[in-house]
Amino acid sequence: MKQPRWNTERIPDQSQRVVVVTGAGSGLGLETVRALARRGARTVLAVRDPDKGRAAAARITAEQPDARLDVRRLDLADLDSVGAFADSLRAGHARVDVLVNNAGVMAPPRTLSAQGHEVQFATNHLGHFALTGLLLDLLAQAPEPRVVTVSSLEHRKGRVDFDDLKGERRYVPMEWYRQSKLANALFGLELHRRLTASGSPIRSVLAHPGYSATGLQTNGTARLPRLLFGYLARPLAQSAEHGALPQLYAATEPGLRGGEFVGPDGRGEMRGAPIRVEPAPGATDTEVARRLWEVSEELTKVRFPFPALQE
Repeated sequence: MKQPRWNTERIPDQSQRVVVVTGAGSGLGLETVRALARRGARTVLAVRDPDKGRAAAARITAEQPDARLDVRRLDLADLDSVGAFADSLRAGHARVDVLVNNAGVMAPPRTLSAQGHEVQFATNHLGHFALTGLLLDLLAQAPEPRVVTVSSLEHRKGRVDFDDLKGERRYVPMEWYRQSKLANALFGLELHRRLTASGSPIRSVLAHPGYSATGLQTNGTARLPRLLFGYLARPLAQSAEHGALPQLYAATEPGLRGGEFVGPDGRGEMRGAPIRVEPAPGATDTEVARRLWEVSEELTKVRFPFPALQE
């Protein structure tokens, strides 16, 4: 008999798990928290705006009075904020079972982060790279830990310009978004390789939501991408609730192996139920991944506690 398509009803009991979700105040992050809370997880909403996070938590609690939610401030574009968040989390939690690297910004006008990095690369990649490294010890305390890094279909069109990561010579908002989403995929796969080589029980998996209607396409986005993705193409998008399914599958499906990528099963991976998909060839380039890892350690000053891979 053919198995029904995966949905949130198939999420196993999460009552013994602590899950951290970045960008949890709206969109895919909020839907991820809502579904996990329904299955009993103790969930940390990592949000740039705590008031917005508390409002999101109140909406979930109104639906699920027994939801266990913990709102904490995290600005991924500011590495000082990432460090402070990790310290505060460590003070309140003995372990983290799942880290969902979900938060992101899409195609804003050129802006620099607090540390002087292009804001999409800083938020979407460097902040999550640093956060993962700083929480690795808490993840290692969990019985079946995993890191879920959320990329995008746009990673397929990306390339990493190591000579102009800040966009000082030229800056095209969507190209730098694609670069950051390719960096997510490169990081998630390289993390898997390094965890495996070090014998760590932590699983690194990837997900992408297809094309989903969220505030990502309109909040702070440059005019042309906002018009195209936020309005003209919006009727083609699936809801945030459906867009969150791949990362929920990646976070909870018991049989998922490290290094696997989850996306929608519809045409072009634009929408649908979650299945295992293939990353773009550029995401599997181990030499680019190694160079990105080294650059990321240098820029964030976060060193992961395992040796570099050998050729």
